[in-house]
Amino acid sequence: MGLPEIKARLRKAAEDAGRAPESVELIAVSKVQPNERVEAVLRDGHRVFGENRVQEAAGKWPGFRDHYDGISLHLIGPLQTNKAEIAVRLFDMIETLDRPKLADALAKAMEKVGRALPVLIQVNTGEEPQKAGVIPSELQQLLQYAREKGLDVQGLMCIPPVDEPAGPHFALLAKLAKEAGLPVLSMGMSSDYVTAARFGSTHVRVGSALFGPRDYP
Repeated sequence: MGLPEIKARLRKAAEDAGRAPESVELIAVSKVQPNERVEAVLRDGHRVFGENRVQEAAGKWPGFRDHYDGISLHLIGPLQTNKAEIAVRLFDMIETLDRPKLADALAKAMEKVGRALPVLIQVNTGEEPQKAGVIPSELQQLLQYAREKGLDVQGLMCIPPVDEPAGPHFALLAKLAKEAGLPVLSMGMSSDYVTAARFGSTHVRVGSALFGPRDYP
């Protein structure tokens, strides 16, 4: 599926939900994709990308930024506290804040680097023990802590359990964001981004549907 078709499906889903057609931003998930596939999407004019790993992104994106203006890079994978400074220097949004120690590290790194990045809190809506993210009942406490640290928390992010329908998890995240007064919702991936748009997502993270299957995990 190509970039124009995905964007057209997002516009229609937003319109069907009574929203502005351009109200959902596509994050092209470029993790472990060959550089030629990423560059093809760049040449098509897309500029918003997501990466899971700091080190992989550090080896890829400085070169692309030398040749393409206006790139916005989102960290959508778990972040270790000892890589917070590298992440703050490289990315334009951190979507995976999930614990107070990481809030401490990000606040310290942003002050040192002189960049106040927008941040999303990752919520473990399925309360899966193996998955990153704060559980819903502890969201408000983490949000308050992050704000006290001076972080610009703009919204929430989730990855629903793979063996459950995504809709109820998207509905829960939208409810939590509304209660907290947060405008940004990063939810929806290749298999369910249309559903996410209908539930109010402002950012969808699409990889394989855009780039094709990855050659390795």
